[in-house]
Amino acid sequence: MSRTVDPLVPLVLLEAVRTVDLPDDAFEAEFVEELRVKRFGLSETVRAQIIRYREAVKKGQPLPFEEAAGIARLIGRRPDAEAVFREAGRQLARVTYGRILGLSRGIIRAMPAFLARPFALGHVRHIARRYALGSVRRVGATVILEVRHSVTLDTAPKSAGCTFYASMLGELLRQFVGTVGMVDHVRCTSRQEGTCEWRAEWSKVRH
Repeated sequence: MSRTVDPLVPLVLLEAVRTVDLPDDAFEAEFVEELRVKRFGLSETVRAQIIRYREAVKKGQPLPFEEAAGIARLIGRRPDAEAVFREAGRQLARVTYGRILGLSRGIIRAMPAFLARPFALGHVRHIARRYALGSVRRVGATVILEVRHSVTLDTAPKSAGCTFYASMLGELLRQFVGTVGMVDHVRCTSRQEGTCEWRAEWSKVRH
């Protein structure tokens, strides 16, 4: 059976391309039509695909893994690929966090850290499993995300594609519990280490 991904994954990848390619100032905004020709993120092709993926998200329709990986490879050819992957990871975290009941989010943020972390970790595990095809575990004051099947693997030089997952993990933890330490990419399939892993410190959480 072919592997699939949640349609939110290719959606945030393309929306991140569009976000990065938006005009920086009022002067550029005057030339939007010209920019559509030069900037892939503003093209009709991207717009049409975003609409398609939004419909798939509404219907809960899984998409082929390779389709998302193909978008990641297109992003990987850009000189600003790392920035796009970082933005996509943040968007994925924010959207999935926003889908959690507001009451649950408020309770977690109001709790002392030692009580909030187990509840937050449960949500992070669910999000990682569904959207990153990964697993999350806690080791002391660190949270580790493991992804065996990465849609961004080897899509850009110097493992820039891995920024997608690092950004997602870091933003998720920030949304749940406040300030979080550095997110480190400690293992990588590209380095023949069997799996990709990211480690985030919880030691700097507020409360």
